[in-house]
Amino acid sequence: MDLWKYEKELYAQGFENIVGTDEAGRGPLYGPVVAGAVVLPHDFKLAGLNDSKKLTEKKREEFYDYIINHAIWGVGVVSALEIDEINIYQASKKAMMLAVEEVRKKISVDYVLTDAMPLEMDIPSMAIIKGDAQSMSIAAASVIAKVTRDHMMLEVDKKYPEYGFKNHKGYPTKKHLEALKQYGLIDGYRLTYGPVKEMIK
Repeated sequence: MDLWKYEKELYAQGFENIVGTDEAGRGPLYGPVVAGAVVLPHDFKLAGLNDSKKLTEKKREEFYDYIINHAIWGVGVVSALEIDEINIYQASKKAMMLAVEEVRKKISVDYVLTDAMPLEMDIPSMAIIKGDAQSMSIAAASVIAKVTRDHMMLEVDKKYPEYGFKNHKGYPTKKHLEALKQYGLIDGYRLTYGPVKEMIK
């Protein structure tokens, strides 16, 4: 499968700087949703890069270091508080748009490729279903988003080691739900999410 297919078609139409964007953290009970946005050089090569969820943590970290040193990138973060206010779909969309705007501060962008998320922006864009497995730019953005968010969760883990954030990264695992029952809520939980709602009751 050619991960450059979409980019190549757009290059052929005269689009130069194509930004891919993707988010991480729709499902967790805790923490922000984080988006990455990346413009890759046309000759960018990174064997094995595809959907960040399929990569090992070690591989993701390696790829992250490579991407931030060989591409133009940005990050968008939307807090748990705002997720509760506007819902996770809108928050994911906002995070992606913030990430793209970060990139636009560094370089002019002609086109946006997103992972299944239509964006209302002043530049043309295309939402690709399973985009992180179909486009090199979106795959790179998914790595930036996931690793950035994981790093944030490791910081939370230092402060609240008893919750086990370094392992579950805020997702509703059995251990996480047990810790939540035992120690109660801390700042940063998404209060509109089922298990957290139950706790409040």
